[in-house]
Parts: sequence; C-alpha cells; structure tokens
Amino acid sequence: MPDLPPIAERAAAPAALPPLTAGRLSWRAATVDDAERVTALNNAMAEADRLPFRETVDEVRDELTAPWVDLASQSMLGFGADGALRAAGFVRTMPGDSTTVRAFVFGGVHPERRGEGIGRELLAWQVARARQLLAASGKELPARIAAFAEDTDTARHRLFERAGFEARRFFADLKRPLGAGAPPVPEVRLTGSLRLVPFSDELDDPARLAHNDAFRDHWGSEPQTIEQWRSGRSEFAPEWSHVVVDDAPDVEALLADASTDASTADALRAGAPLVVAYALNSRYEADFPVRGYTFGYTDVLGTRRAYRGRKAALAALAASMRSFEDAGMDAAVLDVDTENPSGAHGLYASLGYVKEHGSRMYSIEL
Repeated sequence: MPDLPPIAERAAAPAALPPLTAGRLSWRAATVDDAERVTALNNAMAEADRLPFRETVDEVRDELTAPWVDLASQSMLGFGADGALRAAGFVRTMPGDSTTVRAFVFGGVHPERRGEGIGRELLAWQVARARQLLAASGKELPARIAAFAEDTDTARHRLFERAGFEARRFFADLKRPLGAGAPPVPEVRLTGSLRLVPFSDELDDPARLAHNDAFRDHWGSEPQTIEQWRSGRSEFAPEWSHVVVDDAPDVEALLADASTDASTADALRAGAPLVVAYALNSRYEADFPVRGYTFGYTDVLGTRRAYRGRKAALAALAASMRSFEDAGMDAAVLDVDTENPSGAHGLYASLGYVKEHGSRMYSIEL
C-alpha cells in the first residue's frame, strides 16, 4: 500500500454540511417508521427510470435497521407541503472495511419534483457527509465515496459526473432460461472429499469465511462481518441455496498457508466445517412483473482460492439452478463484475447465461 496522507486530510471533510433549500422541502432524518414512505419513493423512481427491479417494505426496513447504520446522522428525507416524501438521501459505511474504507451514497428525487435542483443539493449534502464519516473513521486506508446507477439511467450518470464522480466498475445482469425448451441444467461431479450439501444455519458463518477468502482478490470487495453477512435477508431463499464442503481438508497445509485468514484458521482449529464454495440465493417476487418472468437470483457465489479449478462453485450454482427449476421458476439470474478476476464470465457463458441489463459503480477516490 502506498504511503498516503492521513485520512482526515484526504477526506477534506467540511466543518458544516451544505444547506438543502431547493424545492422548499422540509427536511429531517429518516426513522424506521419511514420504511413504507421510502419504499414508495424508491419504486416511483424505479418506474419512471424504467429500472428492472422494485423494492419491498421488508427490504427497505432491513436497510434502515442494519446494526451499523445511524439514521440520525446518515440520512435526510425531504417532504413537500402536502407531507408526501419527495426526496431521500442516505450515506452508508461498512464496519468490515480493512483495505479501503468506503462510504456509499444512494437515494434520489421523486419524478414529479425533478428539475428543481433538489437532486444536486442532496448529492452535495451526501458527499459532504460521506467525507465527514471517512475522516472520522480513523482508518488510515485508501478511501472511496461510491454510488451505483443502471446503464440506462443517463440522468443519474450526468448528476454523478457533475459532482466529481467517475465510472470505475461495470456490472452485467445475466439471465439463463430454465424449464421447457431450455438446455438441461448440467450434472456436476465433485472429486475427492468435496461434497455438495444444502445451506443450513450451521454452515452460514463458514460460508461467510469462504466468501471473504474468495473475494479478497476482487476489486472493491471488503471482508464482511457476521452482522453484514446476515443483514438484508428479507428475500433470502435458504431452500434454494447450496454449499460445497470439504469433508477431509488438509488442515495442516491450510494453517501453514500465509493467505489463510485468522478467522478461518480459528474455525479449522475448532473443528468447524470447511465450506469451500457457496451459492446463496433469493426470491425477489416484486421484480417478477417488471421483468415479465419468474426467477431465482444468485446473490453471492464463490470458491475459496485454494479450491478454484475443482468445479465446486459450478456444482453449487448448478444445484441452485435446479432448485429454481423445481420451484417452477422461468429463469436463473445473477449479477457479475465484468472484470471479475476468477473467470466467472466464462463459467456463466458456458451455462447459457446472457446479459439482460447493465449497471456501473461511480466513485470519488480519496
């Protein structure tokens, strides 16, 4: 890691946050009781911008109640004279960040109130608050303020670019048809002591440790704490999820490997199961009418780096696809970083996944 000035200096945090005056809205911090209002606003924006997803109240409530979120200092809601929510801005940091400390900004303005400068002011408030949070983190690491936008949301692209963000990473939303007329889901045979098993509570934290190992060479990925890993699961489908375990891992070799993280080493010493690959999936029913088909969604998929090349992730994904198909879903869907270093694109293409949508991550690097 190159020598960097102190985070407090790089973040350039303002002493005071910029005012929110455009549109004559009344502003206050969000509370958990605002979940329905925020959901309605998000879905109004998604419909106007023809985005391929919608949110449920449960999803939004999960976001608002995450243990590390301080709504009083990391959110702002703007209400019209009629009391209706017309704008929302959130800033979120992640407790597990250990190589790059990040602050994510998200939100927007109701379609009926766009063009009044509300979005520009709100984003300026979010960026200023993000700088304050990064400066106060005390983490002497590279820092990033990040935001996401669908490729088709060109108005949001312009808003971010005018605020100093640059498009850094691109993602592809992939679909694979299932059922009648679709290619059969492949049978994957595992070798040695590897075994495919259904997801269970016992294997949840071992899967997190596998995920942290699998993604440590991915740009923008940071280790997930137990709270992060288990948060946001309102649409999680454990019955569709699968992991691969090693029934006879070479514990001595893994402990001797300098790349084995301390948490995994502790788990091995304690005799915990070793998850080497995982596919955790969800059922986003609110998106079915928008996309025009039913589907199972793979939220996270990966393989421990020491086990790459042994078809473990392929086995977990194929089992997931079969679970989707058995449940009558029309398709399997997932999202992938277009520069994924593990060769995932080739894997998905070989299984018949094709791109349907795209999105990008914008950031200000500090």
